[in-house]
Amino acid sequence: MRLSIAVPAHNEARLLGGCLDSVRQAVRTLGLPDADWELVVCDNASTDGTAELARRAGARVVFEPVRRISRARNAAGANARGEWLLFIDADSRLSAGNLAAVLRAAAGGRCVGGGCVIAFDRAPWWGAALTSLWNALSRAASWAAGSFVFCRADAFREVGGFPPELAAGEELGLSRALKAWGRRRGLGFVVLSASPHVSSGRKFYLYRPGEFAAVLWKTTKSLGRSLRDPEANPLLYDGRR
Repeated sequence: MRLSIAVPAHNEARLLGGCLDSVRQAVRTLGLPDADWELVVCDNASTDGTAELARRAGARVVFEPVRRISRARNAAGANARGEWLLFIDADSRLSAGNLAAVLRAAAGGRCVGGGCVIAFDRAPWWGAALTSLWNALSRAASWAAGSFVFCRADAFREVGGFPPELAAGEELGLSRALKAWGRRRGLGFVVLSASPHVSSGRKFYLYRPGEFAAVLWKTTKSLGRSLRDPEANPLLYDGRR
């Protein structure tokens, strides 16, 4: 079995290096042979040194010109060569424990894919509360967080990957599609919970609580239609780093 670790990145030269270092450290800790894994970074229309940094780190770099996270994830997945895919965010850190859990789930042959509970390296009280709420929903509904999604490559391609029309919430669309694909074949969808996957908490400090609330209200009021519009999701698309 070969695992492709896919990382979408837009102007992430400041944090991408730490993410890729964590991947390599996790791989070394588990002693994975080079033939059993690969690292694919999708440069999503970056204007900084993201692509060059990824190349120097030994990643295979692909390019997606349309600024949309679902399209960036799909471009990485489409160019992956592994039988299993693991998508993580460029500002996150992969632990050896969570990588081992993915490999165990894949080798067990009883699931189509899954996600992981999440945490942030720093967060205000309201950010920690939102994270706890998300983790509860994730476990209860079997939803993967976008910062950590793994799945069989054949299932990913058959369901069409992340819904490309979505500018946000694409991980929920993929989770639903993979669960349906798996049910028809007697395969489950798991959310790993032994230890959280950790990402940067920078957005809790770059954006005010009211800005988070405005996005949530707009999503609710539009019955999710605003998830198709990048301009309605400034937390992801206004470029603040």
